[in-house]
Amino acid sequence: MLTCAPLWLFRYSSHYVSPLDSVVILDGAPVVGPDRADKLIGAVVKSAAKEAGVTITKASIEMPTDEANQSKGFMFVTLGSVPEAQAFQRAMHDLKFDKRHTFRVVPFSKVPDYDQVQDTFAEPEAEEWAPREHFRAWLADPAGRDQIALYANDDVQIAWTPKNGPAESAFEKNKWTDSYLAWSPRGTLLTTMHGPGFALWGGSSFQRLNRFMHPEVKLIDFSPFERYVVSWSPRPIEAGTSALSPFTEEDEGHQIAVWDTMTGQLLRTFPMVNDQSPAGVQKQISWPMFKWSPDEKYLARVTPDVQISVYEVPSMTLVGKKSLKVEGVLDFEWAPLSDLEREQLEAERDGRELSTADGKKKAPTPIRENMIAFWTPEVQNQPARVTLMNFPSRLVVRSKNLFNVSDCKIHWQSNGDYLCVKVDRHTKTKKTQYCNLELFRAREKDCPVQVIEIKDAVSAFAWEPKGERFVLITTADPVVMPGQLAKTSVSFYGYDQRKGDYLCLKTVENKNSNRIYWSPKGRHVVVATLGSNSKFEIEFYDLDLERDAEKTDAQDLGAAIKCLATVEHYGLTDLEWDPSGRYVATSASIWMSTMEAGWALWDFKGVELQKHTVEKFKQLLWRPRPPTLLSREQQKKIRKNLREYARAFEQQDELEELNESAELIAHRRRLIEEWNAWRRGCRERVAAAKKDLGKEDVAPKREDVEEEVVEEWVEEIISEVVEELP
Repeated sequence: MLTCAPLWLFRYSSHYVSPLDSVVILDGAPVVGPDRADKLIGAVVKSAAKEAGVTITKASIEMPTDEANQSKGFMFVTLGSVPEAQAFQRAMHDLKFDKRHTFRVVPFSKVPDYDQVQDTFAEPEAEEWAPREHFRAWLADPAGRDQIALYANDDVQIAWTPKNGPAESAFEKNKWTDSYLAWSPRGTLLTTMHGPGFALWGGSSFQRLNRFMHPEVKLIDFSPFERYVVSWSPRPIEAGTSALSPFTEEDEGHQIAVWDTMTGQLLRTFPMVNDQSPAGVQKQISWPMFKWSPDEKYLARVTPDVQISVYEVPSMTLVGKKSLKVEGVLDFEWAPLSDLEREQLEAERDGRELSTADGKKKAPTPIRENMIAFWTPEVQNQPARVTLMNFPSRLVVRSKNLFNVSDCKIHWQSNGDYLCVKVDRHTKTKKTQYCNLELFRAREKDCPVQVIEIKDAVSAFAWEPKGERFVLITTADPVVMPGQLAKTSVSFYGYDQRKGDYLCLKTVENKNSNRIYWSPKGRHVVVATLGSNSKFEIEFYDLDLERDAEKTDAQDLGAAIKCLATVEHYGLTDLEWDPSGRYVATSASIWMSTMEAGWALWDFKGVELQKHTVEKFKQLLWRPRPPTLLSREQQKKIRKNLREYARAFEQQDELEELNESAELIAHRRRLIEEWNAWRRGCRERVAAAKKDLGKEDVAPKREDVEEEVVEEWVEEIISEVVEELP
């Protein structure tokens, strides 16, 4: 019988460390004579201190020479420990020493592997090419349906979401994840969480593409183009616990890891910042800890009160070899790219040129330099400050001083055109709080700022995607008793092109709403009440309904904003729009509520399409869609001819309704036939029983009933003329 030793036995057992493990071979060095050998070794010592932060002496470097006393282009470097050797290899490998020489670093323990290389080249056997499933196959659905992930009990289902009828299953699996599911930003990858780490799945049959060993991982965050992923675990990393572990002694104690999603390679690990929480006290986690730049070139994190550290991928080195020192900094956000900038960036990444609808070459769109917005609180006599800075040039674009500040929240518009800094302020006595909205127009010259004063506390704020409007929720009672809901007001703001300022278009009073959910396409917004045991209201608003032409401009500011419907979903815990902006999914999860679990589907007008009560329902996630492949000219052409396309879709909808009606009629006929067959069988059995008892089966007599004729008169008005007499 085979038995496995416990994990702790390997973790705490002694391991033999060979002295040769701290020796590396530095190849690619210049070939020099004895007169320049000392100078070359000194240059390597300086490079090791500068690039790897490792201190070595000239005596620890041995450089072999040939018969002519010339160096052979490589040297042996002895480090003080194995972690130092690993740091030296990571920093010095592929380092460009000068114009003609690039270093290559190999551990000395790998030398025996080169002895196994055969002297004669043997061509490897060609593997038979096997086509892989397309990672975006779901986008080719003829009906243009979206997919939704449903997690209930231990079962995970990926389903198509039709407008009518039950959801059609595309893939199902039992015990697929141990905790929760997560889609990548463009819907290409599905993440499942497990005890040893997490796994990525893709394709129409959801094959496993990669797995990442990070024990007890709890949180993950993808880069904008899905090339990298950051993971966090509350358990510190321990090296040597498994042969499959990618971690080394240098990663000991770290909790954050950065991975390459395609290769599965570990790029780097990081420790927590300011992790000084007392023993037994759970530290509040702010996620994501690292924030990606919109072009996926950088990821950054803030060390509160000290600095912002920006790393370049995939090298994972500090940009400019130093952090951005900002005394007192607490938070920051990257400015998003516009659609044109994102389209140009993807074309450059793919090595293709953009073209117009006529096939002509399109002039490249200039991409704005990455921009960071950060804020610092008041310190002694210095005011609080909001700063906009270009990166990596580190040029300050705009800054503004703020006074009597309690807290700040940074909200970028999805295209990076506008920035709202929600400033929670207090009076000099610090007994009353109010709010200011600092609105920066980031793409205009000198970045002008408008200030909107809000007398009440702002509990929620959200920009319209790709738009100029925003919605906010305010309350006069920011602090309420547990289990109670504060009275709130919902306000809609828009940009007045004539005045060049933001104006309040409409305010709805006496609400309990506390969440704002914009449609991905803009125009429609849902305002909901979450986190309550008694209120579950969901309000659907349309901000662009036709205005009444008889109203004056002064009265017309909020005329287009209408509440389409007010509905309820008992036990509501989550709400999410689908990528097309046509449907809204609401769910009640057992993770957050003990009430009736399940999910429901609504259209953008607030009409309920489906509702399902599911035992032990946990999670619902729409599958995201990547940006459209159509150019802006093609999209304009489609909008211009939308009525022609709409006819085809309307015919398809009618056919679907007819098919559903035919199926329903056939089902009803089958039920009637089954009922009639059962009745005939009963009659035959009753007749046989009477015959066995010698009783005569007498048919019931029908009394003569006089026939009655009913006539119905229908009056129809063909035309009607009204004449006015003098």
